[in-house]
Amino acid sequence: MNSKFTKSTMLVALLGLSSQLFAQETPTTSGRFGKQPLRTWSIGAQGGIFSQNTILGGGSVKADEFKSIGYGAFIKKQILPALGLQADFLRGEIKTLNSNSTILQTNSINWAGSLTAVLNIANFSLNTENAVLIPYIKAGAGYMSSDSQVGNVQAFQDREGWYIPTGVGFKFGVSKGINIDLGYDINFIKSSPTVKSAYLENRYSYSHVGLEFALGNKENSQLQNYSAVADLRKQSAEESAELRRALSTAEQNAARDREQYAKDLADDDNDGVANKFDKCPGTPSGTVVDGAGCPLAAPTTKVIKETTVITEADRKVVKDAISNLEFDLGKSTLRAKSYATLNRVAGLLVEKNFSLKLAGHTDNTGGRELNLSLSKDRAEAVKAYLVSQGANASRIEATGYGPDQPIATNKTAAGRQENRRVEFTLY
Repeated sequence: MNSKFTKSTMLVALLGLSSQLFAQETPTTSGRFGKQPLRTWSIGAQGGIFSQNTILGGGSVKADEFKSIGYGAFIKKQILPALGLQADFLRGEIKTLNSNSTILQTNSINWAGSLTAVLNIANFSLNTENAVLIPYIKAGAGYMSSDSQVGNVQAFQDREGWYIPTGVGFKFGVSKGINIDLGYDINFIKSSPTVKSAYLENRYSYSHVGLEFALGNKENSQLQNYSAVADLRKQSAEESAELRRALSTAEQNAARDREQYAKDLADDDNDGVANKFDKCPGTPSGTVVDGAGCPLAAPTTKVIKETTVITEADRKVVKDAISNLEFDLGKSTLRAKSYATLNRVAGLLVEKNFSLKLAGHTDNTGGRELNLSLSKDRAEAVKAYLVSQGANASRIEATGYGPDQPIATNKTAAGRQENRRVEFTLY
């Protein structure tokens, strides 16, 4: 009755462990440097030699003269990188001669099942995220059924009892999901005196070689083989390469934008209207054009020169435009804050037919040639915007003076701020 109960208990426990194999879920990754999806379940098969001789001693028997073959399979769950739980199933025979080498004794292990904790001592990765060598030790508890025959006499049959499996070994990672397992186990018999007496020194050894196969996504590493340091180094190298590519692309885009900006603000036909706003490119030199760069019809009436009267209200419009004028740092690109007051200046030029001189100035920071170019570009940018709003390009003069006409000292930040300006002169 007790025997049947013990068998049933072992069977239920092992089935419960193996059933989790089919319920496993591989965690999803959260991107680079995030949670890594790793395989934690594996199965394997092994075969080797049983012997009553062990490294702890075993008398004078000569087990190597006989074929004492063992074989089995296992299911393993890796809990931590260094710790796993393994369920083993074994069968085989242990054949020995007595001290006189005259009588053959055969111990048959009908079945043996054990649950062991496997502790990985080290993880040698050789600069890859998958280990190539893992030494380990293990220990646990098991239950077995065995027969014993001395010569032609059956000593006992189907005797069951507990044993304690211990062992050491090495695993070699041959791929992301396959390991070669070389191990040496010593199993200590903890059973009835009858069973113990059949095993020399109450123990036997099992030298074996096997293959272990990881279950789950083939692209993922095994938890027991995974080297976080090697993987981190690999991901850092990938991120560095990606950042270098992004920087190179950004520099190329910036150079292309500068080239396009220079092309847009150029005036190929010298009619006073930048290419970007010139709707009639290629007009002959000296042709009078409108704000869109198109030729104006020749006047049919005599033009009577009128005296230009500039009021205080007109000067206030210009003053507001100057105070609200802003450019991108180190560039001649107008900011949107400037548009409202510049629109009023453009309306004033259209309404009263004023002429306007734009003078760009900078502080003395940086090279003189660069400042001259920047001051000219900013004055031209203001002119281009006014022309785009309907002002007559021929009545607007844009000049750049660079740092040559300061209105304050360049030795202070406040003084340099005053010197960075575009002056508007109505006439």
